[in-house]
Amino acid sequence: MRVGVPTEIKSNENRVGLTPGSVAEVVAHGHSVLVQAGAGEGSGFSDEEYVLSGAEIVADADAVFAGSELIVKVKEPQAVERARLTPDHTLFTYLHLAPDPEQAADLVASGATCIAYESVVGPRGDLALLAPMSQVAGRLAVQAGARSLEKVAGGSGVLLGGVPGVEAGKVTVIGGGFVGKNAIEMAVGLGAQVVVLDRNPAVLEALSDQYGAAIQTVFSTTAALEKHVSESDLVIGAVLVRNATAPHLITRAMVASMRPGSVIVDVAIDQGGCAETSKPTTHADPTYVVDGVVHYCVANMPGAVPRTSTQALNNATVGYVVKLANGVDEALESDEGLRAGLTVRAGKIVEPTVAAALPQFA
Repeated sequence: MRVGVPTEIKSNENRVGLTPGSVAEVVAHGHSVLVQAGAGEGSGFSDEEYVLSGAEIVADADAVFAGSELIVKVKEPQAVERARLTPDHTLFTYLHLAPDPEQAADLVASGATCIAYESVVGPRGDLALLAPMSQVAGRLAVQAGARSLEKVAGGSGVLLGGVPGVEAGKVTVIGGGFVGKNAIEMAVGLGAQVVVLDRNPAVLEALSDQYGAAIQTVFSTTAALEKHVSESDLVIGAVLVRNATAPHLITRAMVASMRPGSVIVDVAIDQGGCAETSKPTTHADPTYVVDGVVHYCVANMPGAVPRTSTQALNNATVGYVVKLANGVDEALESDEGLRAGLTVRAGKIVEPTVAAALPQFA
């Protein structure tokens, strides 16, 4: 099969769908790979490295899409990319369709087969292709929050770890999944006061066993959210509802109750955000202020560290790419977890949760 890797064009997105090492793996299985010139530069991979791995370098995205059957990307296709898709294409990338009816309409109209990374279920029952980027985003959330708390960034001027004689900053993490766990690890490492809220007692118990007195675990209720959000220097929204729009757990009233210069990092923004005041931002312009509270809502956070992110993502995706290249129908039939990622096919949304969110396309 002909596999295509275009350059990512979302704002400040420097990741790439396949590394040279992944290209070599795909080629070793008898397939050809077209890589757009310069596609890997943002992640530190040169065209020469791709050529040595067996790829053919082509001039532009038009050539990639025209010459390929399987398109491997990182972020959801932008409008100009969606216009290049045909019924002969299979698209393998992050989609996050539920809060994005415009993208959904274009993908449905294209007739392409679209498989979403964020919905693929691994052998252990986890979201295998979402996990590595959730780990990166969780760790970045604390870094981004710490920077946003600096006075020059509009924050309150709090150092999360404090210093001897000065109280450490308070970090509240909403959600104890992959993002939350990694955010907690970073916040604890900085010496912050850390509270995690979740509605799953087993998650809270596991985190308590791991961190002991270094964190406070709280069952998430409206009252608990109101209390801890209002007291926090940094709130990290780490909520995930698989394939659905994130619930607005942080209300406008909660935001208004926070101290001026406090920060919200909404990692759930890809799915619409878990704060009522959240709206997508970019790495070029990452923050805005509502009621005196700094909001960091970058929709492709791992793109800030593309070298690490691309390698971590490829570790998880390359096996599926090879399987799809060997035959899309056969791959979907034989792998139930991969089939769970099938989101758009033959002009319809076929993933049940996304279809429920966007019934006009089902």
